[in-house]
Amino acid sequence: MGRNNQTWMSEFTLLGLSSDWHTQVSLFVLFLTMYLLTVLGNFLLLLLIRLDSRLHTPMYFFLSVLSFVDICYTNSTVPQMLVHFLSSRKSISFHGCVLQLYVSLAMGSTEFFLLGTMAYDRYVAVCHPLHYTVIMHGGLCLGLGAGCLVAGVMNSLMQTIIIFQLPLCGHIINHFACEMLAVLRLACADITFNKIMVAISGFLVIMLPCFLVLFSYAHIVATVLHIRSAQGRRKAFGTCTSHLTVVSMCFGTAIFTYMRPMGGSSAEQEKMVALFYAIVTPMLNPLIYSLRNKDVVGALQRVLGKFSKIG
Repeated sequence: MGRNNQTWMSEFTLLGLSSDWHTQVSLFVLFLTMYLLTVLGNFLLLLLIRLDSRLHTPMYFFLSVLSFVDICYTNSTVPQMLVHFLSSRKSISFHGCVLQLYVSLAMGSTEFFLLGTMAYDRYVAVCHPLHYTVIMHGGLCLGLGAGCLVAGVMNSLMQTIIIFQLPLCGHIINHFACEMLAVLRLACADITFNKIMVAISGFLVIMLPCFLVLFSYAHIVATVLHIRSAQGRRKAFGTCTSHLTVVSMCFGTAIFTYMRPMGGSSAEQEKMVALFYAIVTPMLNPLIYSLRNKDVVGALQRVLGKFSKIG
């Protein structure tokens, strides 16, 4: 039954964020601006880390991977959403919907694993500074980065296959993209198994990295409190402030949305959360990691200085 429905259902209709034309035009301008800032900010941060050898450290390696993931995540949903703001026909093909859900879920999952890994990196930097370069060597960093990506891709592949094996009764998705919970609402079969898999996935993708973050920062706080000088404590905490800010935004919202029973949040709430992850967080990440970061500001000044001399 599920396969027949899927063969017949060649496309879905996305309700989007609004049906009012003037509102859609306003949203188009707003989100186009945010989208351009997101892509430009993350691309510039990637380029800066690549060009300045002083940023070739484990922390900035993970940050560059995070910027790459954010660019992919944003591009999986936002360009289509922008087109739909100015289009009367808000449709997406069945295979396009499958691909969109797969890519966005894979990149979202990877980001949570990365944030947990970055917390471990800060733990080693603060609690074991003398052994930092030995512990966080290039091979380990590359392996951790690849492991985060593989884990995110495998989680997304499993969820996508399970969801689209369901018989879907209806073609109207109350969302601006093919989001997991929104697609599940179209199922005309028992989705108890899917609810269990969403809960297991949420625990592995959200809660396990969250526990790693809590474990890392508990040890960081304990170590910092033993530092006698106030300047030393400020410097130690300063290396963690940006990461803690991003962690608080991402994990708090994800736990609120995906770690509750199905139906615990409304479709409108899910749209707002999806917007937050698709465009707000990726836009803010480069700013959070750059504005108060002396290493990044210094690298930007050096790179601009080089280009000005060339010019």
